[in-house]
Amino acid sequence: MIKKINLLLLIFFLSCTGSFSQGINYEERLQGIDSAINGVMKDWNVPGMGLAVVKNGKIILAKGYGYRNIEEKLPVTENTIFAIGSCTKAFTALDNCILNSKGLMKLDTPVINYMSTFKMYNDYVTMNMSARDLLTHRSGLPRHELMWYGSDFTRKELFERLRFLEPSQPFRTKFQYQNLMYMTAGLLVEAVSNQSWEDFTKDNIFVPLEMNNTNFSFYESQQTSNYAKPYKEDNKIVKLTEFRDMKAIGPAGSINSTIMDMSNWVTMLLNYGKFNGKKVVDEEMIQETQTPFIIIPGPSTPELSYTNYGLGWMIAQYRGHNRVEHGGNVDGFSADVCLFPTDSLGIVILTNMENSLMPSIIRNIVADKVMDLSYIDWNGRLLPMRSLQPEITEDKSETEDPNQVQGTEPTHPLIDYVGEYRNDGYGTLKIELQKDNLLLNFHAVKIILGHYHYDYFKSMNKDIPSMLVNFTLDSKGNVEKISAQLEQGVKDIEFTRIPDYILNEKDNLNKYTGDYDMQGQILKVIEKSNVLKLSIPGQPEYELVPTKKDSFDIKGLKAYSVTFNTENGKVIEVQFNQPNGIFKAKKK
Repeated sequence: MIKKINLLLLIFFLSCTGSFSQGINYEERLQGIDSAINGVMKDWNVPGMGLAVVKNGKIILAKGYGYRNIEEKLPVTENTIFAIGSCTKAFTALDNCILNSKGLMKLDTPVINYMSTFKMYNDYVTMNMSARDLLTHRSGLPRHELMWYGSDFTRKELFERLRFLEPSQPFRTKFQYQNLMYMTAGLLVEAVSNQSWEDFTKDNIFVPLEMNNTNFSFYESQQTSNYAKPYKEDNKIVKLTEFRDMKAIGPAGSINSTIMDMSNWVTMLLNYGKFNGKKVVDEEMIQETQTPFIIIPGPSTPELSYTNYGLGWMIAQYRGHNRVEHGGNVDGFSADVCLFPTDSLGIVILTNMENSLMPSIIRNIVADKVMDLSYIDWNGRLLPMRSLQPEITEDKSETEDPNQVQGTEPTHPLIDYVGEYRNDGYGTLKIELQKDNLLLNFHAVKIILGHYHYDYFKSMNKDIPSMLVNFTLDSKGNVEKISAQLEQGVKDIEFTRIPDYILNEKDNLNKYTGDYDMQGQILKVIEKSNVLKLSIPGQPEYELVPTKKDSFDIKGLKAYSVTFNTENGKVIEVQFNQPNGIFKAKKK
């Protein structure tokens, strides 16, 4: 009886609250918002912005500010398409929850049950990683961003390289933001649904939510008449930058949308899975995504509690109100999508300036106004962070460094460092010669390397943080490897030199095969799948690795190599080059 009375009181309270909220004039509460936004945009040098506010299931504001295209003075409208960056993650998380609702997968079942080729650096992690682990950034992997950023790897190739990425924390112990795990969550959707991640998301979210101007590629955006161009700051000057193709990492950040389409997304989430009276997603799955699972390291403030991560959302208490939020940053764009579920309030901010704090400032200003909270000068509070960003004028070549050993030289002429180097996870980088320096060319990054000391070189680019690159030699004194700290918390990422001489189909390995006589002992050289093998009685079979014409290293034996000596184009003997001397065997 008590439970029944409490339930009736709750229904009465909610109905009264709803009737009271309907009488509030939110336009009055948002009075002065245009002036505030224009001031913040000017302070943060943001070209254009779209803002949408949803309250109690209705759009109370949807408006564009500034320019989507500075060069042609084209204004932002409510239908301008922006990249939403990592706000994409909430869509990928909900995809997994939809499949969970359909009984096609379970969030806590190991991924390997659905994708047999899934493999991480650690076998235990491989066997136990679940969709929930992928979606809550608790895999143990640090970002490893340079592995994929600007690369030409496909989604499948990135997936296959996960096994080579070293973790920096034990599994499920710490929040570490990880785009590759969200990419994997998208591949999990594909494996379970037999659809591409893009098609599944479109069919199950975009179409029922009438998100008709939303897409997965800037190429699609450019086919429309109303898309924002990407911009960045260079010494506080706004400059047009290039669109970044996010297809390979798509489930982590490739969606492009408008504030009107995103308003439909927010409306559905605030209505616990329903849109226009129809169920799009089970209510339980909406609640699942918005449930805290792991704490995000960082301080709390009087206005904001400690923050947790759910499934594609950051969850905290903001000034006593439950807040569910996620930001997005990709080349040329910044975004923020924010929900206050118990207040039935949603805010969407899309901009065409990369790495900007402005969306967070506008989000807080709007939230305070709509919820009638006391005034806080958020822009004034955060603006000093902008002034802390130093103008890049430093000439690194003349900067004194107490750790640098003066008067040293590289062990080799610079030309000897030139070549291609490969890492199983990160791919291939090139070292080229550029006047008196080396040029490191890796994916979309080009770094000028000046000599530091010994075989260490230092990045000289003004727009790239200082980084040391170390070249190491093999036992014969040749430049063999290059290593650099491309990721914090793990060993330096090491790239091994690709031999300058590589056998091709035109090379006839048969000329090397046969029996060789060394003082009565018969050695055999055979060819297996275009690879030469050396067989010595009483020893394991060795692989011969080509280094130059007629010369091979013996794999696994440092400072050991063989040379096939020829006469009139025919091999007459094999010469073994060893630390203790040179030995020859005549071909029979």
